[in-house]
Amino acid sequence: GAIIHYRADENKCKSISSKGVLLVDSGGQYIDGTTDITRTIALSEPTEEQKIQYTLVLKGHIALAKAHFPKGTTGIQLDTLARQFLWNENLDYAHGTGHGVGFFMNVHEPPQGFANKLNERGKAVHKAGMYSSNEPGYYEEGSHGIRIENLVVCVPAGDPASPNFLRLDTITLFPFDLNFIKRPLMTKYEVAWMNSYHRKVEKKLLPHLTEEESAWLIERCRRIK
Repeated sequence: GAIIHYRADENKCKSISSKGVLLVDSGGQYIDGTTDITRTIALSEPTEEQKIQYTLVLKGHIALAKAHFPKGTTGIQLDTLARQFLWNENLDYAHGTGHGVGFFMNVHEPPQGFANKLNERGKAVHKAGMYSSNEPGYYEEGSHGIRIENLVVCVPAGDPASPNFLRLDTITLFPFDLNFIKRPLMTKYEVAWMNSYHRKVEKKLLPHLTEEESAWLIERCRRIK
């Protein structure tokens, strides 16, 4: 997971054991659209440092997910929302915070995205209907990687009095690993967003799961205070 874009090679691939941190970046092409999701999973008790790092990444993910912004806002402006908490601790990650996603086309599809450089993603204006990833992270070479990725759709903010504002609607549905959460670092508003997200995950997924799968999901979507 410390390799930002890891590719498994049959002759020298890594082995997964029951300890450490596992980063899984997955997705596929479906009739309903293209998916791209990343979750970081604790295979054993995370260290205090890993919990802090994960929580800082999650705070940035939530900040971008909650973004409410005027029309004309660009990717480089929104990217800052996801990095701010890592920056406060002199930490960063060496990739863009998000990319456009195609429909039966490219998983990474221009022009829009979230980037800390004035490249195509950074300069592109976000417009209603654009489908993008929200994936801040943090990586320590030789140790571990952390990334949290959901897909978001840019939509009108919904206030008739302010028609020139947009927001991001999160559509990926899968729980975060609560074993990583450092609760004192999170505000009540961030906790409320996460609990609301997990309620949505339960509501949407439980009807499609077996009893055993439902128990697994409910445990991982438990509310925190």
